[in-house]
Amino acid sequence: MNKKKNHHPSVMDSINSMKPKKNIALIAHDHRKLDLLDWADYNRDRLAEHNLFGTGTTGSLVAEKCKLPVFTFKSGPLGGDLQIGTAIIDNEIDIMIFFWDPLQAQPHDVDVKALLRISVVYNIPLACNRSSADFLITSPLMESKYDRFIVDYSQRFKKDFEA
Repeated sequence: MNKKKNHHPSVMDSINSMKPKKNIALIAHDHRKLDLLDWADYNRDRLAEHNLFGTGTTGSLVAEKCKLPVFTFKSGPLGGDLQIGTAIIDNEIDIMIFFWDPLQAQPHDVDVKALLRISVVYNIPLACNRSSADFLITSPLMESKYDRFIVDYSQRFKKDFEA
């Protein structure tokens, strides 16, 4: 649900409401897949309470290891990161757990950066390592409705051009 509010654009322009059952994207680069699988297995019962999405290989591995349904997009380098980014824009992803590899360049680095940027633009909770993912998955906010504030960045662009 996208509700319009009359607040200063630097604070927020609208609200997207997340239901108690969240839509969680799970993504991991090759050298981080085992880390994510271990984390997902450890948090299987919590994850089972939500809708899970993943890029091709990662989503399939999580589904197999945890015996949970995971909707899979294409593999990241084949457009899966872009598909998840589109789902974030369309308010279909509430939270992203993305164990990206900080030590290895990716052939789709531009897509990875775009995905991280769009998660900030649309203000979705994002965890890029196990500690952050642990804090996120155990938050009391995971079990309740949550109103996510969205900044209208287009208003900022207009100000830049009007000056």
